Amino acid sequence: MKNQEISNIFYEIADLLEIKGEMPFKVRAYRRAAQRIETLEDDIEEIYREGKLREIPGIGEALAKKIGEIIETGKLEYLEKLRREIPKSIVGLMSIPGLGPKKTAVLYKKLGIESIEELKKAAEQGKLRDLDGFGEVTERNILRGIEMLQRSMGRVLLSIAFEDGSHLVDYLKKNSDALNISIAGSLRRMKETIGDIDILVSSLKPESIMDFFVKYQDVDQILVKGSTKTSVVLRDGLQVDLRVVKPESFGAALQYFTGSKEHNIQIRNLAIKRGLKVNEYGVFEKDSDKYVAGKTEEEVYKTLGLQYIEPEMRENRGEIELAQKNKLPHIVGYDDIKGDFHIHSQWSDGTASIEEIARYGKKLGYEFVGIADHSASLKVARGLSEERVMKKIEEIRRIQEKVDIKIFAATECDIKPDGSLDYSNSILKEFDYVYAAIHTKFKMSRKEMTERIIKAMENEYVTFLAHPTGRLIGRRDAYEVDVERLVDVARENNVFLEINAFPDRLDLNDIYAKMAKERGVKMVIGTDSHSLDHMRFIKFGIAVARRGWLEKGDVLNTYSLKDIEKALSR
Repeated sequence: MKNQEISNIFYEIADLLEIKGEMPFKVRAYRRAAQRIETLEDDIEEIYREGKLREIPGIGEALAKKIGEIIETGKLEYLEKLRREIPKSIVGLMSIPGLGPKKTAVLYKKLGIESIEELKKAAEQGKLRDLDGFGEVTERNILRGIEMLQRSMGRVLLSIAFEDGSHLVDYLKKNSDALNISIAGSLRRMKETIGDIDILVSSLKPESIMDFFVKYQDVDQILVKGSTKTSVVLRDGLQVDLRVVKPESFGAALQYFTGSKEHNIQIRNLAIKRGLKVNEYGVFEKDSDKYVAGKTEEEVYKTLGLQYIEPEMRENRGEIELAQKNKLPHIVGYDDIKGDFHIHSQWSDGTASIEEIARYGKKLGYEFVGIADHSASLKVARGLSEERVMKKIEEIRRIQEKVDIKIFAATECDIKPDGSLDYSNSILKEFDYVYAAIHTKFKMSRKEMTERIIKAMENEYVTFLAHPTGRLIGRRDAYEVDVERLVDVARENNVFLEINAFPDRLDLNDIYAKMAKERGVKMVIGTDSHSLDHMRFIKFGIAVARRGWLEKGDVLNTYSLKDIEKALSR
């Protein structure tokens, strides 16, 4: 039983209770527990077996008992009872961005709406605007949310697929008949959302691999089982396709099934020009079908006269042309990062103390951590008043004497609607660096939003621009903003743009990151962590950087501590 599954159960309970109109504290308890479990680094089943569930913050006796019931039986009677009281289709309405449990309850009770189709029809007919708490703007946003949901149907966040894929690879490694194992497809290219998971195995005993695969504990349904390909659906709804090939074909198959489709088309065209053909079985002479290469990907690319191309770069954006000239950039590696610039502590809406963050950063092998709590106006996130800011900085200085890791005192400072910042310059100058960020008024026009952000970036104390387009994947589109202008202003004002590594942000995306690099703008990677477990999300920010062709010199996190401090003291 995965952490995410139990987390999803508690999220659903929280939603159902809110629809029923239960007391807010009860709803919050389930939602907090879901968040805690979702971000646990350890397997919750192991924690349960060790009798340590109560050590998880927010998990009391009642919730621990429910977790035990889920693990032991695979279901929870309390949830089943709630589901019998509330139609399942109503819960589905809450998958629409911007439509929470309270509004869903109103739609059901006032208009009898139970499905997305009914909701879309009612919104198009203008039947929502007169409901309490709705209005014309909400009605338009619901239609926009339905459109967004339909665009993302069948896809999950990279982080969810990554966890599933990693667990499956670890499981398959236990089978001694598996010679080579690798994730393939869009997950290997680390795209921000994933449709299904592709796994490739080389073996001389494919039947053994397939029999072992379908016995994986989280397999919910077997779609097809064969000697070369087996497809299953996991309990969280993700489809996994496993292919088994001969050892001499593993590299060719890995290249082929990693994609992208556009990249592979160019590879095949290049092979034809060289009198070769490429497929999932290997590289062959076109006329004689003689096997030439295929054991490794490096061998495949080399046979075609190409420098090895990293999976994240295989999107047909010019990588093949550069590989022919041996001029591919040496993109930043997953082990090149020396720290995390964007972490929230208990001083605002984080769950860990500054000392806990510092010690966990040291455990991760970091040379620094950056404590960037919210500013005063973001009340919902316990933003710091100017008085509390100074106390926090004093605490960082005290803790710095106790730990062998640099702690940067920073802020994620709100950009007000007029472009001014939430703190005065006299406070901003006290920080080691300043993130400027948008958290309110997302519906401004493109011109207004662009000018708002530019004004903030021109403040002499602003160092970084946080999550520059404000999107939440599958939940909120990016606000209207001229990103090209932001990139140019960032270069002119020596402001670093952030690649926010939180899984539902990944903002800047890879396209904009590549554009920023080409225009000479430097970037930082921050996890936007609100708990210690969130700090492991750094790999997803690195993945975006790699997809954007960023090299070590483009990413401040890779610099030596001395060079970072020099860059921050500009």
